[in-house]
Amino acid sequence: MPHRSVAFSRHAMPIDNRVRTLLDMLSRVEAPRLHDQPVEYARRNFHKLLFAYRGEAPEGVAMEALEIARRDFAGGPLAARLYKPEAATGPLPVFVWLHGGGWTLGDLAGYEVLCQHFSALAGSAVLALDYRLAPENPFPAALEDVWHCLKWLRREGAGLGLDAQRIALGGDSAGGNLAAVACLMAREAGDLPIRLQVLVYPSTDQTSTRCSHTLYGEGHFLDRASIGWFQHNYLPADADKLDWRASPLLASDFHNLPPALVLTAECDPLTDDAKAYAERLQAAGVSCIYREVEGMIHGFLTMPRLFEEATWSVAEIAAALRAALQP
Repeated sequence: MPHRSVAFSRHAMPIDNRVRTLLDMLSRVEAPRLHDQPVEYARRNFHKLLFAYRGEAPEGVAMEALEIARRDFAGGPLAARLYKPEAATGPLPVFVWLHGGGWTLGDLAGYEVLCQHFSALAGSAVLALDYRLAPENPFPAALEDVWHCLKWLRREGAGLGLDAQRIALGGDSAGGNLAAVACLMAREAGDLPIRLQVLVYPSTDQTSTRCSHTLYGEGHFLDRASIGWFQHNYLPADADKLDWRASPLLASDFHNLPPALVLTAECDPLTDDAKAYAERLQAAGVSCIYREVEGMIHGFLTMPRLFEEATWSVAEIAAALRAALQP
């Protein structure tokens, strides 16, 4: 697989030709940039993009729609989907997956095939959460939903055939941000064991001016203006960017966190922030594997129809889950 680790002093690298073809196509059809669209339009277009490039669903994975109870004053019930290998028996480990979309976009249906592949390849259950989206529900609503889900899973998992002592937590982009923060919170709570955190091109620092933001902040799918739009939607005040619950890289202590797999794309403005997070984990003695996929852009994991690197990366995540979640 074309993975490599790079330093922060980097030079702009050429985009993979398949990525260039995608970007040229989007330019030819004059697809509006996310920050130029009303939120509802952006959500529909993101949903269409996920469906267009998501690939084929694997066989042998069952899905159950769930509703996680919660009082109305706390935001009401949360929708979720539970995926299990049909042939699996006994209490299953569970991988909680948090979708990307800048805390503003994304839904359960758009990530269904990806979650099915995680379940089939890892031999585990996958619980995908439909957390509340901004700007209707700004920071820290999405994080509150994730935390509620984890506590509910610990309490109710056995009734669903799940082993709440074998939990992994992951997500891509904004979902990676939420997963990283929730692992910090779980470490503080002390009674919610998480065996692995899977952070796919996570947003870790809302104040960042690292090199990748300059090199890849225009013309590489995710751009500076869209990042600013997502932050504006999610974070009501500029001071929120300094809160470690929004910028986990600003947390004061990285010791005793779950082992991590941090997977990034080379041509992504968020890459240096993700690498910095991986290095903070490693410096604190946390087992952390960092992978950077050459020539890829933000969002590639959800585009296996275009990029075989997505398929390779899903297999790598599944292998890490198998190793971490074994009895």
